[in-house]
Amino acid sequence: MNRQTLMLTLLIALTPGLAMGASVYKWTDENGVTHFGDRQPVGASSETINVRSGTSSSASSNRPSPQQQLDEIQEQQRKEAQKQKESAVEAARRKQREANCATAKANLDIINSNSRIRVEEDGEQRYLTPEEIAEQKQKYEEIVAENCEPEDGQQ
Repeated sequence: MNRQTLMLTLLIALTPGLAMGASVYKWTDENGVTHFGDRQPVGASSETINVRSGTSSSASSNRPSPQQQLDEIQEQQRKEAQKQKESAVEAARRKQREANCATAKANLDIINSNSRIRVEEDGEQRYLTPEEIAEQKQKYEEIVAENCEPEDGQQ
């Protein structure tokens, strides 16, 4: 009998401690209703409640929910992909400008070094007039100025 009383007293003494070890979460839903539960809700931020004192844990209230963390990661990945896409577009644009510059400079060299320039139109060859040469020269100079100079904001 004495042994049973001792065991019962020990069991009664330990029971509140075991119950207090469980986590209790507090959260408010989209309708403004406050809920309490032993599992952290998915898709909502929650606070851990200290059952002994009745106070909430401030550390867990600042911690975003798993759904919020997933959304943040996806947004970060989307921004990285957009940044890589923009850098690829800029690289292609830069290469095109360099090619346009080289072609225009080569054409200017040809115009400046030859007094007569022959072209083929409709299967027939003819020489450009001095006015046509001047027009072509001006066109290539504009292309050089447009493509060979550094872009605004770049050195």
